[in-house]
Amino acid sequence: MHTQSVDSPPRPTDRRPATRWAGVLTLCSALLLALVAVRYHPLMTLDGEIAETTHRWAVADSGLTQTCRILTDWVWDPWTMRILCAVVVVWLLWRHAARWTALWLALSTLVGTALQQGLKAAVDRARPVWPDPVDSAHYAAFPSGHAMTATMVCGLLLYLLHRHGVGPAVWRTAVAVAVVSVAGVGLTRVWLGVHWTSDVVGGWLMGAALVAAAVVVHNRRAPGADPVDPRGRSSAP
Repeated sequence: MHTQSVDSPPRPTDRRPATRWAGVLTLCSALLLALVAVRYHPLMTLDGEIAETTHRWAVADSGLTQTCRILTDWVWDPWTMRILCAVVVVWLLWRHAARWTALWLALSTLVGTALQQGLKAAVDRARPVWPDPVDSAHYAAFPSGHAMTATMVCGLLLYLLHRHGVGPAVWRTAVAVAVVSVAGVGLTRVWLGVHWTSDVVGGWLMGAALVAAAVVVHNRRAPGADPVDPRGRSSAP
């Protein structure tokens, strides 16, 4: 399989699928947001039943619960994800090959963080409350910041890997790590009793919608984004 480095001109990209996905995911996110905002009874009931069941399991299995706390507080924490993005941004700038992409990645992450906090404040959904909590969390519940940030960061980085080309082994490994991280962080938040299931689903949907929208923005400069001269330096301003 032919691969490209980040110094190589990116492969041509069809913008239409990203635009369609951005629209569909935004619509799904808005629908779930509306259901949570009006406290749609069937959804609230389902959230409560799942939360009660998983909390009983979490209390009974302290070993697994401690593992979930380590994963959610350190490995998949939003700040861990943001630091990962920052490292990639610095690396892109250091390579002098993708200044536009570095700016795009940084701004996409900042926009996602601002939107997440704005929605939390606007919806102001209370988190689950337990007489015997196994973990604690701050701020409002919807959407899950952990789920939204992990989805957004993993999605953006997978897009960059795919766009510039990597070997099949690297690609499969990256996809597996991303899927485990995004799914795992959502499950740990529900297991630890700090989020309702719909908070996590909302985080996944909104994170994916932001990735699709960011891809649309980035593709508007394709295939000439971050053009590179033969010495490997960007000719972009």
